[in-house]
Amino acid sequence: MKGILGKKIGMTQVFTKEGKLIPVTVVEVEPNVVTQIKTVEKDGYEAVQLATESIRESLSNKPSQGHTNKANTSPKRFLREIRGVNINEYTLGQTIGVDIFSEGEMVDVTGTSKGKGFQGVIKRHNQSRGPMGHGSQYHRGVGSLGTMLPMHVLKGKKMPGQMGNVQRTVQNLEVVSIDTDNNVILIKGNVPGPKKSLVMIRTAVKMPNVKRQSAELVSYVEPVVEEVTETTEETVENAE
Repeated sequence: MKGILGKKIGMTQVFTKEGKLIPVTVVEVEPNVVTQIKTVEKDGYEAVQLATESIRESLSNKPSQGHTNKANTSPKRFLREIRGVNINEYTLGQTIGVDIFSEGEMVDVTGTSKGKGFQGVIKRHNQSRGPMGHGSQYHRGVGSLGTMLPMHVLKGKKMPGQMGNVQRTVQNLEVVSIDTDNNVILIKGNVPGPKKSLVMIRTAVKMPNVKRQSAELVSYVEPVVEEVTETTEETVENAE
């Protein structure tokens, strides 16, 4: 099990040389710093705490600054724990980059979904509406709230309310490409959360040892060709 914190940039699409289109989510990964290693003897469980996105000291309080100073790093905005890792492979203050994953690996991505505010049952729970004409008095309402015998609404009834803005995990997503120069990772499909939101990428729980064959993508970057001019004896004489 391994993981890293990143920032969702948005979605785009890439093409393979066979002509297949792959929708991908672009995640920017600032180098993570190991700020704490938790053990069973001291904390009761094993975990690694990662921190990302540096901030100014004026935006951080003294306790958080003292915590990050132990790892010899600047104050960070986000700190998250990842359990199930081999703590012997990590050291305090270690920097982890996007190259921790490789193309074709399967990962689980956790993020906070987009907040939709207060919504009705049709949008929130995908219920059907009533007839819109012929004198119908029922259009987008909740409908029946239960039988007459209990004389109250049972717990768990799907009702209008707050929609979104909750933590969600999308499992078994494939790593399509990794750009170590720009610290960017491309993940097949969509991941929860709006743009510029924090996401956690971890090894897939259900498919930890699965690695698919990575497809060869089409690159639209034109190669730079340097023109080499050969100096001949005639050009030297003319120059003189």
